[in-house]
Amino acid sequence: MSDPRVAGAGVTKFGKHPERTGRDLFAEAGLEALDDAGVDPDDVDSLYYGNFMGELAEHQGHQGPLMAEAIGLDAPATRFEAACASAGVAVRGAVQALRNGEADVIVVGGAERMTNIGTAGATDALAIAADDLYEVRAGMTFPGAYALMTRAYFDQYGGSHEDLAHVAVKNHEHAMVNDHAQIQKEITVEDALEAPTIASPLGLYDSCPITDGAAAAVLTTESYAEDHGLDAPVAISGTGQGGDNLALQDRSHLAQTPAADKAAEEAYADADVGPEDIDVAEVHDCFTIAEVFAIESLGLYERGEGISAATDGETDRHGDQPVNLSGGLKAKGHPVGATGVAQLATITWLLDGSHPRADAVPDGTVGVAHNAGGTVASTTVHVLEVAE
Repeated sequence: MSDPRVAGAGVTKFGKHPERTGRDLFAEAGLEALDDAGVDPDDVDSLYYGNFMGELAEHQGHQGPLMAEAIGLDAPATRFEAACASAGVAVRGAVQALRNGEADVIVVGGAERMTNIGTAGATDALAIAADDLYEVRAGMTFPGAYALMTRAYFDQYGGSHEDLAHVAVKNHEHAMVNDHAQIQKEITVEDALEAPTIASPLGLYDSCPITDGAAAAVLTTESYAEDHGLDAPVAISGTGQGGDNLALQDRSHLAQTPAADKAAEEAYADADVGPEDIDVAEVHDCFTIAEVFAIESLGLYERGEGISAATDGETDRHGDQPVNLSGGLKAKGHPVGATGVAQLATITWLLDGSHPRADAVPDGTVGVAHNAGGTVASTTVHVLEVAE
C-alpha cells in the first residue's frame, strides 16, 4: 500500500462572487487542478465533492454529478457533507479508495456559495450544523457557541482577548501575498480589540468572513503518477477522523476539542510521525480561539499553552511553528465546502516550494491540515510529506 500523491490543485479567488454559481466556481477550480496535474479527464475514476449548504443557498441538492459535468468528467460522483469539514471528509474518502485499489485517479474538491443569501441567511444556514432541537431553537449561533467555548478556555487555562487579537493580526499578515485570499488587509492588535463585539469576548476580527469559492485537487496512486510521468512530489501519508457529541451541553469538554485529538492521533499513527515532526500547519480557524484549540489538539502545544503562541511570535511566518501561512479561514476566507481541500492545496504548495509563503518553511518536508465541522463535532486531520 503506497501513499496517494497530490498531482495537481486549483483554488478560486475566495470572496464575494454574486454573479457566479456554485457550478461555475467549481468548474474553475476543477479544470485548473486537472490542467495542473496533466491528467486526462477520461482517466479520472471518481469525483469526491464537499458541500454543506447547497440546498439552502442555491436550492440545489445532488451536486456530485452536477460538478462532475462542470469539469467534463464521465465518472461517478459523490457529495460529502460534514458541515465545515465536508471537504476534509471527501479527502479522507479519496485517500482510502486509492489505497484500497478502488481507483487510480480521483478528483477531490468542494465549493460553497454563501454571500448571495446575505449575512443573516448565511448565519441561519450555518447554524443547522448545530443541534436544531436543543441549540438552534434556543437562539444559538456559531459566534455564540464559540464565545462560550472561549470563556470556558479562559476560565480553565487563562488567556485574554488580546492573545486572540494576535492570532488575527498574524493571519491577516500571512494573507497579504495570497492572491486567493478574501481579505488582504493588515490589522493591528488595537484594531482587533476595538472592533465591534460579535459575541463577547469575540469581536469582528475574531471571526472568519462569509465566503464564496471552490477548491479541487487531483489525487493519484504512486504507480499511476510514475507511469504517466507526473510531477507529484507530495504524498498524503496520514489520514484521521474524529467525532464528538453535536450539542455543546452534551460535551465532556468545552475548553478542548476531543474530536480533533482523535483525528490527529489516528493521522499521526497512520503516517508514523509525531507532532515534533510537523514543519507547517493549516488549521481550521473559523474563529481565533479555534486556532488555539487546533494547535493544542494537534499536539503542537500542550493544553493551555496554545493561547500565547501567536502573542509570542511562534506561529507566525518567522516563528518555529508556522500556522496558517495562507491567512487561514480568518483572512483567506471560508467557503465551507471548499475549505478542507484549500488547506490540502496550501500545504502541498508550501512543501513543493510554489506557495508565496514557502520561504517561511524552506526546509519543510512534513505538513498537517486540520479541518473541523461545526463546534468541532467532526474533524479530519491529514499529514502530507515530501515523498522520498
